[in-house]
Amino acid sequence: MKAFHRRKRTSSLKQVKKISAVGVRKLIDGLLRIITIAVSSLLLLSCLTPYVPVRGLLSFFGFVSLGVPLLVLTNLLFFLFWLLRKKRILIMPLTALVLGYFLLGSFFQFRLKENPIDEEDLSILTFNAHGFNNGYRKIKRENVDLEIIDFVNSMDPDIVCFQEYDGRQSENFQQHPYRYINLEAHRSTQAILSKYPIVGKGSLDFPETGNNAIYADILYKKDTIRVYNMHFQSFQVIPSRRLLTYEYSGRALGKLSDAFPKQQQQAELLKAHSREVSYPVIISGDMNNTQFSNVYRTVAEDMEDSFEEAGTGYGRSYNFRYFPLRIDFILADQHFETRAHKNFNVKLSDHFPVMASFRLNQE
Repeated sequence: MKAFHRRKRTSSLKQVKKISAVGVRKLIDGLLRIITIAVSSLLLLSCLTPYVPVRGLLSFFGFVSLGVPLLVLTNLLFFLFWLLRKKRILIMPLTALVLGYFLLGSFFQFRLKENPIDEEDLSILTFNAHGFNNGYRKIKRENVDLEIIDFVNSMDPDIVCFQEYDGRQSENFQQHPYRYINLEAHRSTQAILSKYPIVGKGSLDFPETGNNAIYADILYKKDTIRVYNMHFQSFQVIPSRRLLTYEYSGRALGKLSDAFPKQQQQAELLKAHSREVSYPVIISGDMNNTQFSNVYRTVAEDMEDSFEEAGTGYGRSYNFRYFPLRIDFILADQHFETRAHKNFNVKLSDHFPVMASFRLNQE
């Protein structure tokens, strides 16, 4: 009789454990479905970000635009997960991915190789040099400034647009005798260095910020072209594990919320200024925002993005460890044909240098 009761208790315990296991699986399955719906909805919402100016309460769209690469990867993983399990919910991430591709474009270029930079074409390099590591000391090794100088001189671009420039370095760029360096107090130093004569120059003087955009009118062969060097509002947030803490993440969100409307204003000022130019225009520099934002769309409208035209891979231009961010751009108007684009994987700053070459169309 005792053996019978033991067997009965054992059987009952097995049933309870089985029911508990089924319940846990159902709970996990339900949570995964909720997460799938959430990330799919966010990616669908991000399809609106290029069309929504980021001001006030609409700053939320700025946060969404920054996370598009992560949303794409997450939706892809959920699609594959539900596909293997043959669940109909796979339609959610699949729909988000398809619509995102057609409305936002791809953040990955599937070209097998980059075109070489032709010496006959006009080459431009843009680089946020982070003060040549002097004072910032973000890169913990010696002589980073010399490495930057050697790198730029070895690439030998026709025009260099520096953001966060160190004005003491100009004598090290003898290949570029024509220069416009903005040393305005309380602003991040920017520079345009050129092999060709600079016949005009100026500053946009963005209000209430340490960031700015400058421009140089350059006599290129028989034509005059204008090159803008932009450095839009910085987020002033250092990506690190501290972002996960409550106190620091709150301050970081506040800084991001303040930056988005300033970037929007700066994009509109730059675009309005460039529309007044009667000759060919190139806009390059650090936008501090991605290609999925309205900030980018405002500036890049009716212009070619050199990465989209000739780049490969992710085009990562900011050293963010968690997913690739492209926030440095070279944009050219319809007077130019994009010939080549290159992203350099050299750790000389918190940004990576970007270089492109163009051929001026003869009208």
